[in-house]
Amino acid sequence: MSEPAVNVVSVTHCYSDHVALSDVSLQVEEGALVGLLGPNGSGKTTLFRLMATLLPVQSGSISVLRRDVTNDSSSVRQRLGVTFQSPALDSRLTVEENLHCHGQLYGLSRRDLREQIEAGLERLELSDRRRELVEKLSGGLRRRVELAKGLLHRPQVLLLDEPSTGLDVLARRHFWDLVHEIRNSDGTTVVVSTHLMDEAERCDQLFLLNQGSVVRDGSPAELKGSIDGERLTVRCRDVAAGEAILEEMLGSAPAVQGDSLSLRVTEAAQQILGLVDRLGENLLTVEVAQASLDDVFVEATGRTLTDGSERVGSLFRPEV
Repeated sequence: MSEPAVNVVSVTHCYSDHVALSDVSLQVEEGALVGLLGPNGSGKTTLFRLMATLLPVQSGSISVLRRDVTNDSSSVRQRLGVTFQSPALDSRLTVEENLHCHGQLYGLSRRDLREQIEAGLERLELSDRRRELVEKLSGGLRRRVELAKGLLHRPQVLLLDEPSTGLDVLARRHFWDLVHEIRNSDGTTVVVSTHLMDEAERCDQLFLLNQGSVVRDGSPAELKGSIDGERLTVRCRDVAAGEAILEEMLGSAPAVQGDSLSLRVTEAAQQILGLVDRLGENLLTVEVAQASLDDVFVEATGRTLTDGSERVGSLFRPEV
């Protein structure tokens, strides 16, 4: 069996008295698209920075393509492409000038740099924008320039930290289509940190992080398949009255969020007629849905991926 492209072993990292990561271990196979999924404050960005050699490893070890990030950081950086959550472009320069400056930092020869810039501009559909100032570009175009920059030196591993922050739905979809095309054509290993469900669904494997620890891992299908039953959600005019009826009929207290009450039940569709009859005019809407990645996260932690808040009720029971 080949060694993993990224190997994180028992990593703990603290900022003063705050533990950002606690005994985290994970492996990323070569050519895989792997997601670090969790809400803000879960440790994703700290782990990302450690893998990118931007922070010193305090405890444990991390290797990228069999090179230790502490003892061989220069070699690791040569093999990494990085797209940061915060913009890392000079807005006063043109697209081409940004790429040229980045390529010089990696010591690319004049000819090689020119060829890589041309290839990158064409691949990411930026050829007609090469002489535009970055400050004039839309958010989606800037992200494509960031990606072109990260790929300029032909890295074997690409790290994407919340790459679609600030993008609209269409721009995000286009960005991810480009990432998949690059991964499939070049065999690039991709590690992405995200809190967005649609991005996580695109990954081969996910590591769910909460408060500095990996709480679950597996493919999106495996993770969702670990949840029994379906989610039944009703919206009521009188939430307290609806809550009492659901608990009486279904035997457990629903999770309450605004005017929505949710709980996981077996054969939820069969419960709908009885609920409609009992709730009457109090009922606004009723919905049955298969388990989501957010459900998996709440099952493991008692918190949502979207807002990190505690959930009320027994729908999702955190593991002890």
